[in-house]
Amino acid sequence: MTQDVKEIFGSPAGSLAAKVRTLAPSMTRSMQRVAEAVAGDPAGCAALTVTGLAELTGTSEATVVRTARLLGYPGYRDLRLALAGLAAQQQSGRAPAITTDIAVDDPIADVVTKLAYEEQQTLADTAAGLDTVQLGAAVTALAAARRTDVYGIGASGLVAQDLTQKLLRIGLIAHAHSDPHLAVTNAVQLRSGDVALAITHSGSTGDVIEPLRVAFERGATTVAITGRPNSPVTQYADLVLTTSTSRETELRPAAMSSRTSQLLVVDCLFVGVAQRTYETAAPALAASYEALAHRHRSGSR
Repeated sequence: MTQDVKEIFGSPAGSLAAKVRTLAPSMTRSMQRVAEAVAGDPAGCAALTVTGLAELTGTSEATVVRTARLLGYPGYRDLRLALAGLAAQQQSGRAPAITTDIAVDDPIADVVTKLAYEEQQTLADTAAGLDTVQLGAAVTALAAARRTDVYGIGASGLVAQDLTQKLLRIGLIAHAHSDPHLAVTNAVQLRSGDVALAITHSGSTGDVIEPLRVAFERGATTVAITGRPNSPVTQYADLVLTTSTSRETELRPAAMSSRTSQLLVVDCLFVGVAQRTYETAAPALAASYEALAHRHRSGSR
């Protein structure tokens, strides 16, 4: 991994901002104000006492402490020390971040730049917040599964298809379900040793939650890929893989931006499974390439 990539994906500032974006939907509005303040101005907030930050954000000292703990710090003192470190990093001369707000009259070159930056930030946020222990457990379950069912609706349904196609290419049995009735009727057939995986950015899509619940009750290993770690879908998930929660805009709805982070998680799952099953995966991939080779040769119809 190059130093530039390490800076993008491993910087403390990026990790804090990613954590705030991921956890914000599960916070109260007052806690969101505190979290947004510390992520937006580490230097200013590092200079404040708990009382000062409470006054700045129009909240209470208790809210400030609860926010610090939710962000992973034992108390406000620890958060304040971390903010001081972030402030020092930001003063090291890095260029200011690019704004990703896209206006109706933006030149296409600006649109490209802004979208490219947003995609990069979404991937960095997801990588920074992804629980690799949960990811490893999901890989283990998928690699050993008798059968895998994947549920997703709309844009998440496209990601579900992407994952199942990848698993099929390495010789595993996998099915994507976007029809809620078929999803439930198939989930009824699952049992211990099978895997059911739900993909939902909001974590509250009923047509995805229902088949996952059925699979959970039948004893299958259940996995949720979601942007909301405390959402309803996680009630029926043995493993939860959290994606970045990108800010929705008028010209770029959440369904578009969330798909980027979902696809990253899917790629991580696939590569992990391919590593675990390499002896059978490699020949299966080679066979699928060979079977399709004639369709890609020059002059083929």
